[in-house]
Amino acid sequence: MTPISANLQAVRGRIDAAARAAGRDPAGIALLAVSKTWPADCVRAAASAGQRAFGENYVQEGCAKAVGLAALGLEWHFIGPLQSNKTRPVAEAFAWVHSVDRLKIAERLSAQRPPGKPPLNVCLQVNVSGEATKSGCAPADAPALAHAVAALPNLRLRGLMCIPEPTNDVAGQHAAFRTLRDLCERLRQEGLPLDTLSMGMSHDLEAAIAEGATLVRVGTAIFGERNTP
Repeated sequence: MTPISANLQAVRGRIDAAARAAGRDPAGIALLAVSKTWPADCVRAAASAGQRAFGENYVQEGCAKAVGLAALGLEWHFIGPLQSNKTRPVAEAFAWVHSVDRLKIAERLSAQRPPGKPPLNVCLQVNVSGEATKSGCAPADAPALAHAVAALPNLRLRGLMCIPEPTNDVAGQHAAFRTLRDLCERLRQEGLPLDTLSMGMSHDLEAAIAEGATLVRVGTAIFGERNTP
């Protein structure tokens, strides 16, 4: 067993345990392996251990991996901040974008999604901690943005994503994730068929799962401490 496969097994064990502790079915929680800054060989090792979905933060690096590893049939998720002048390659190469935080980005992704490809799955990134330095729309602005994005062609609004301010306070972790869950419930009540809560990382996935995460984004616990970009 390689280190990456052993780490994947351990992370899946954590997801399973957290789900059962919350009275949830572990099968309802997807694992996204965050492979940003890690070379293609690391992705291959994870894929050999059964991992299919990978997350990337940087457009050029992510697109190069998606193209170079196309034969593996992997699912690629863009999870980093996205500038409007870099939407085309993401619209062309990725299956998911988790970091839509303004309508202009969604409109460009919709217009640039190649004909013949299925709709691009998107999540709105919500700044649940109110950090000035972090991407994401304000929770109060999310409903209007969600309805506008849901109306665009070539996109499928799947749900919400957040990256809360890091904290070791478990109660604080739960509170941030609960904010996103409550917002998602509100949008469902307003008629949006959302099925995805993208929240939780290596250090706080247990709290995220307890609060309803359907997808956790894990990098360090799988690949090790981050390589320098």
